[in-house]
Amino acid sequence: MILKPMVRNNICINAHPQGCRAEVRAQVERAKAFRDRLAGFGKNGSNVTKPFHVLVIGCSSGYGLASRIVAAMAYGADTVGFSYEKAPSALKPATPGWYFNNEFDRLAAQAGLFARTFSDVDAFSYEAKTKAIEVARERNFRYDLVIYSLASPVRTDPDTGELYRSVIKPIGRQYAGRSLDVFTGKISEATVQPATDEEIAQTVKVMGGEDWQLWIDALNKANVLAPGAITLAYSYIGPSFSWPIYHDGTIGQAKLHLEKTAHALTSCYQNENGLRAFVSINKAVVTRASAVIPVIPLYVATLFKVMKERNIHEDCVDQMLRLFSERLYRKDAAQIPTDQEKRIRIDDLEMGSSVQSEVSARISRIDESNLYLLADPEGFKSDFLRAHGFDVPGVDYDQEVSSFE
Repeated sequence: MILKPMVRNNICINAHPQGCRAEVRAQVERAKAFRDRLAGFGKNGSNVTKPFHVLVIGCSSGYGLASRIVAAMAYGADTVGFSYEKAPSALKPATPGWYFNNEFDRLAAQAGLFARTFSDVDAFSYEAKTKAIEVARERNFRYDLVIYSLASPVRTDPDTGELYRSVIKPIGRQYAGRSLDVFTGKISEATVQPATDEEIAQTVKVMGGEDWQLWIDALNKANVLAPGAITLAYSYIGPSFSWPIYHDGTIGQAKLHLEKTAHALTSCYQNENGLRAFVSINKAVVTRASAVIPVIPLYVATLFKVMKERNIHEDCVDQMLRLFSERLYRKDAAQIPTDQEKRIRIDDLEMGSSVQSEVSARISRIDESNLYLLADPEGFKSDFLRAHGFDVPGVDYDQEVSSFE
């Protein structure tokens, strides 16, 4: 059959096997090109600090996948990854992450790197933590970098079995803002009712730092964290006009909990084994969920246009290359640069005053008649489709797909 993207209410419900594999290959080639530019690259006699054994929790797409690709293909690290995916059937393709993970594993083996991916284990479970520990013991290594990049909308508590669900809602008052459908170019008003106390608590349970803490506690107890290990969780702040639905909303409460967890982890373990925990504030990019959050598609499409015009646009791979080379693994990596809240900031180009002023000015003027002049909805749409294996350069989408494997 010929596969075309099936988009319902700005959610893509299928994936293209060949497109997903091609997307991973393209990202890997960029990481390899960067590797070749790294001065003194190599395990022995290098003047470039680097990761050796990396655990990525939430490795199948976006920043998690890019982190793993950069760690392995730019820095030569062995990697272990967790993400919960649906395998293909005779009638339906797998989730995009299933294809991304499989292609990454194949390319890592081809490059002589150890990579093991668990795509059928709930990363929130104790089983996942046990498997990560078992791999480290089998291979006789300790993790020196642990990246927490889970973006699941639900979480099952490993102790009680209770299922928690996250929501994207304002707190305290109703929110109204403009929403962009990048597939039609239509701009509409979206209204979101405020979250209940229960919804706030459940969102923090899913997207806060509780599970991150459980992961680090388990790894430390099993003695599979390397001395001086670094652990990161990813977050976002964004412009002030998006704060009612994001920074000051339910997600913001979860992200605040994530930051408190980073401080708690460092305080707990730094004297014991030198562990350093950080929240990395990353740039706005297109994710599989981006298209359904009010304000975000319009803002991101406008941001893309401004940053591309200034030749400072970055996608997930660009961001991770900069995170690793300019923050985590500089020659003086003992002093990782942070802001006053001890957060790593690689959203600096996005949040520059000149960029934000221009984006704000454009958004105040945008309507459907000048949308494509002032913003880049096509760029947003392309990135969204590529996250599902569609619109990837070099792939013939008119060719029959004979198997979903």
